[in-house]
Amino acid sequence: QVQFVESGGGLVQPGGSLRLSCAASGSIFSIYAMGWYRQAPGKQRELVARIVNDGTANYANSVKGRFTISRNNAKNTVYLQMNSLKPEDTAVYFCATAPNFYSWGQGTQVTVSS
Repeated sequence: QVQFVESGGGLVQPGGSLRLSCAASGSIFSIYAMGWYRQAPGKQRELVARIVNDGTANYANSVKGRFTISRNNAKNTVYLQMNSLKPEDTAVYFCATAPNFYSWGQGTQVTVSS
């Protein structure tokens, strides 16, 4: 069974930074591209960053230049470094394969507010 466990969220002021972590269980980590998604209240879940095995990353326009995705294949872990956070970044953040073929984890709440 594949599970994703996200951590690192919290309350941060505009302009601040957070680093999210995601541990993926199972044997899928080295096979698939991994992604960070987010879902704001009343909105659909969206993919904000995606990374393939060779480290090539892609970002949504809304986060490009502010967020950095990385992965440690030896630790089955993917990270999201978020800088220059804005109130519109407030959402629950999830990690999963990209595209996702498995159940979603609990996610981690990120709130950007003064």
